[in-house]
Amino acid sequence: MITDWGGVLTNPLPDTVNAWIAAEQIDRDSYVAVMRTWVLQAYRDGEGENPVHALERGEASDQEFERVLAEQLRHVDGRPVRPDGLLARMFAATALDEVMLELIRSLKRSGLKTALLSNSWGSGGYPRHLFPDLFDVIVISSEVGMRKPEERIFRHAAQALGLETQECVFIDDVQANVDAAVACGMTGVLHTEAAATAAALQDLLGVPLSWSSPADVVR
Repeated sequence: MITDWGGVLTNPLPDTVNAWIAAEQIDRDSYVAVMRTWVLQAYRDGEGENPVHALERGEASDQEFERVLAEQLRHVDGRPVRPDGLLARMFAATALDEVMLELIRSLKRSGLKTALLSNSWGSGGYPRHLFPDLFDVIVISSEVGMRKPEERIFRHAAQALGLETQECVFIDDVQANVDAAVACGMTGVLHTEAAATAAALQDLLGVPLSWSSPADVVR
């Protein structure tokens, strides 16, 4: 079982970003204008490169990305946005989803191999002290020079587990990443909430779990 981090094992990423926008009084239009273009290009159209690609592959430092992003943003009163620590401030409202964390722990305790496969936005954003109880393998994009939805990072994660891609189930909250995992042979689960994901994993892996509801599974 291979899982994403942000938006799967944490609260939804839009909630985190909205909290930052409100707290710092960021002009939402300036944020949407830049991030809609960058994210669509990085995850949907597959054409060209932008700062998101470089950050997630570790080709640009956190500080370089923060500077480029801050140049595109402004506060509601027109002031420029301070680049120093921008990523940490953007994700300050991140909260762990304890239900999902316990689900992963349950799978690991059952004997299944588990892996984290995460596109990194900031080198300090992970509670790594929790990882030993959750994962057998850690694959963070900036540390391996690859990023989702590139096929090679899915194959890398499977190989690190000692498995073929066809033996892996992959969970993510981004449809493009799920589609890419399925294209290289994995079974994909699009995460929307804990009950649906638990139901999908129970069906796919044969491990009894506490929650059940319809699930979005792609084989």
